[in-house]
Amino acid sequence: MKVAVFSTKPYDRRFLEEANQQYSHDLSFFETRLNVETARLAEGHEAVTVFVNDDCREPVLKVLKEGGTRCLALRSAGFNHVDLSAALKMGFTVNRVPAYSPHAVAEHTLALCLSLNRQIHRAFNRVREGNFALDGLLGFDLHGKTVGIIGTGKIGAIVAHAFLGFGCRVLAYDIQRNPDCEKEGVEYLPLPELLPESDVVSLHCPLTPETRHLINRESLNRAKMGAMLINTSRGALVETKAVVEALKNGRLGALALDVYEEEGDLFFEDLSNEVIHDDVFMRLLTFPNVLITGHQAFFTREALQNITATTLGNISAFARGETNGNELSEEFLAIQ
Repeated sequence: MKVAVFSTKPYDRRFLEEANQQYSHDLSFFETRLNVETARLAEGHEAVTVFVNDDCREPVLKVLKEGGTRCLALRSAGFNHVDLSAALKMGFTVNRVPAYSPHAVAEHTLALCLSLNRQIHRAFNRVREGNFALDGLLGFDLHGKTVGIIGTGKIGAIVAHAFLGFGCRVLAYDIQRNPDCEKEGVEYLPLPELLPESDVVSLHCPLTPETRHLINRESLNRAKMGAMLINTSRGALVETKAVVEALKNGRLGALALDVYEEEGDLFFEDLSNEVIHDDVFMRLLTFPNVLITGHQAFFTREALQNITATTLGNISAFARGETNGNELSEEFLAIQ
């Protein structure tokens, strides 16, 4: 099957070509992101595979359909960048990678927490310049602290387990409790009760209309003074301007982000020689108690192997006229 691959980075091509040895699809690689102007590149390709910052709204889907595309294969678990209602009405099969490596994201969450708490990023830069002073690098023991996990699916559950291993008290908020977390001693609370108790808050829930800006001025005002906030899930879970305000007034003690609500114009690109026009993002970079990585949490060898193998497997199932359980259907519209 002819497959157009958008948002191709060197690592995407490497892992897709390795995985394709099993499937033998005809892959066309495009470095550009998918949008209404670039969608015509997919003409004649029965399947298109996209990443998290590709534009899969209705105008783009119309161009893809006109060009003969019938399968939209997401190289991600999240699908908030897809107009799923429009895609299904147009007859597209939309499939995703529901679980590629929850350990990758969970481990990055812990790395951000530890690095930010112990100021590893700042200490590294100081030592390179011959500055071995410890002033300004004071952290705290995680042992004995309270960590609030928002969302206890596969990733959140692994993060909860890890923090329990550090000797933390772990609280959780989710619309559906995870019995494995409860067996380990995780205590479920409503969000308004979790926030004022937690020294560290970590986000691991999907982006839906209900969770958009879950962390906002109101919720930050409920949070424990000086708490650390970590987001490795979806950028729009956090109202960034409210977070900037909370950092300025000290309500928020530290912030670690691997995602950002306006990341589409920034992440996955080398902008080191350009002027970045996002003033809110640039303001975040001025805080000494903020650590940001560029949507890197998923980026492990194991995760990329799973993503590419599952993506091509999904396309192969479509080519055979079969389903394999990774398709998005009408029932998913309720959680967009």
